[in-house]
Amino acid sequence: MQRYGWWLAFVLLTCGVAQAQWEMESSGTTADLRGIDNVGDGVAWASGTNGTVLRTEDGGYLWQACAIPPGAEHLDFRGVQAFDANTAIVMSSGKGDLSRLYKTADGCHTWKLVFTNPDKDGFWDGVQFPDQRTGWVLGDPTHGRFRLWKTNTGGNQWELDSGSDSLKADPKSAGVFAASNSSLGLCPPLSDYPVFGSGGTSGAFFYRIYEVTVCFDCRGQQKHHWQRVITPIEGGAESAGIFSISMRDAFRGVVVGGNYLKPDEAEKTAAFSNDQGKTWTAAQTPPHGYRSAVAYDAASKTWITVGPNGTDISTDDGKNWRAVHPDPAMHEAPDADRDWNALSLPFVVGPHGRIGKLNPKALAKESK
Repeated sequence: MQRYGWWLAFVLLTCGVAQAQWEMESSGTTADLRGIDNVGDGVAWASGTNGTVLRTEDGGYLWQACAIPPGAEHLDFRGVQAFDANTAIVMSSGKGDLSRLYKTADGCHTWKLVFTNPDKDGFWDGVQFPDQRTGWVLGDPTHGRFRLWKTNTGGNQWELDSGSDSLKADPKSAGVFAASNSSLGLCPPLSDYPVFGSGGTSGAFFYRIYEVTVCFDCRGQQKHHWQRVITPIEGGAESAGIFSISMRDAFRGVVVGGNYLKPDEAEKTAAFSNDQGKTWTAAQTPPHGYRSAVAYDAASKTWITVGPNGTDISTDDGKNWRAVHPDPAMHEAPDADRDWNALSLPFVVGPHGRIGKLNPKALAKESK
């Protein structure tokens, strides 16, 4: 037995690592990571504090540090949108001109500043690109309404979307959270149209475009008519509201959030919709705390949501959630289920350079 004990231990250890929920990866940085975008074919990009941008071309086996964009050494890159191994846009969040967009087309060797927040009191919260030409940037309310910009030139030129009266908001009572770059989302199959969630003392609302018209007195530009929908997500405080949106298809979606100052409070942290976001229903069994990001894994038909105190999954389209805990028998790191900020499956990122990769076999096992 002693002769073969080392081999048995090796086999058990290897199998255990293979079945871990989140496989921890080496990022090579201690920056707090909040942006993550999986392009596919092994390519993914991540971003965070101190101008940090990372890139992998081999599915996360090696994360490469990118050159810091010029003048971005102290910026907080909350969002990243990538198109391939060479092309990506990163968004920094901060007051006024600290909110910026940089673009690279040469694998992050060089960067170009393509847009700076023109609102001196503004703050950018999310950036989303349904394709390489069309993109949206969302900001907190200034001038009496949420600020939403659109590009049709791959991020090189931007124009303000005047929206409708439903975008009116008081900056003292309403805002958007930039915790995971997913308070701004896209709604398939018309994925060039955005949706977003808000919070604050005025409550937690879901915003959707319900009609698009052509503005003949403004050079034929489209005018988007927005609907503001109340949700059962916790609001009523500056630190509470919707933090993440994921639309599975044109009809079904999930929002998560809560109060980030009360991370262990589970009530009113998740809701689901089956009617294009026209109405929202609170989860019967919510996640076990505040959640900053949510995503859908089509292969296992499982929703997954993460936050500072853990990970939860749902296999019934957001009605009921159950916690996922590290399995010591599988040699999973004790903190593998917690301290996460943002998702772009199969990747998850968090503070202090944390990057994890979802093991699909483990998720399939959990979803049964």
